[in-house]
Amino acid sequence: MPRRSVLFTPGDRPEMLRKAPDAGADVIVFDLEDAVAPERKPEARETVHDVLADPGFDPDCEVCLRVNPTGVAADDDLHAVAEAAATLDSVMLPKTATADDVRTLTRLLDEHDCDLPVLALVETAQGVLNAADVAAADGTDALVFGAEDLSADVGATRTAEGTEVLYAREHVVLAASAADVDAIDTVYTDIEDVDGLREETEFAIELGYDGKMAIHPAQVDPINEAFTPAPGRVEWAERVLEAKREADAEGRGVFRVDGEMVDAPLVEQARRIVEYARAAGD
Repeated sequence: MPRRSVLFTPGDRPEMLRKAPDAGADVIVFDLEDAVAPERKPEARETVHDVLADPGFDPDCEVCLRVNPTGVAADDDLHAVAEAAATLDSVMLPKTATADDVRTLTRLLDEHDCDLPVLALVETAQGVLNAADVAAADGTDALVFGAEDLSADVGATRTAEGTEVLYAREHVVLAASAADVDAIDTVYTDIEDVDGLREETEFAIELGYDGKMAIHPAQVDPINEAFTPAPGRVEWAERVLEAKREADAEGRGVFRVDGEMVDAPLVEQARRIVEYARAAGD
């Protein structure tokens, strides 16, 4: 399923956790890391467990748990929710710096009988430089780019233009594409600026990102709308896939659609367009 919008919800807010699926995000992230004060993490673990274990909690979106960085805290996170892990679909690993970080989390998941893919959050200089290895690690299902933490790590000044993180942003999406995993773009911190969010999301799409993080439910619809292909693009994609089926039946590898020669890369693009259009329809 597409991951157009990835919405974060603090793990110590039970009412917000239960309402998170109503926002319409493709992925909801129950956050045990930055959104929770250190002294409240034990309470947040218990809260997340209780929500996940509730038989009435049955969202039709992907449910992801952001654990703390690999170590004792991450182990505590997984231990607390393991009994209810059947409701989870993925785990997000913050501060992912190397492929070993992913492998360590994967081992912890195995120890807790949790067979879940990892969304690796790349938000440090080391993580960006190692993005290709992180993306290729067994268990990684997506690279998530965190511009705010990266800026703090390198001492950059955040600007509206974002040129200070552009290289890293492009590097992460290239690493994800090379490993054939999803690429999720950074947050847009001004929750009041809907036009700015739309513009920023459109640029992320131009760079090749598959989705974008959201820090408020009001950001979900603009993000989803930006990632929803226009009707004309959907019609083109459907014609391409129909022509592909005909070409396969006739043993042809290349074919024409609307006078344009179509090969494997365009077929893959067409499949993605149809997949995102179906997600919007749902």
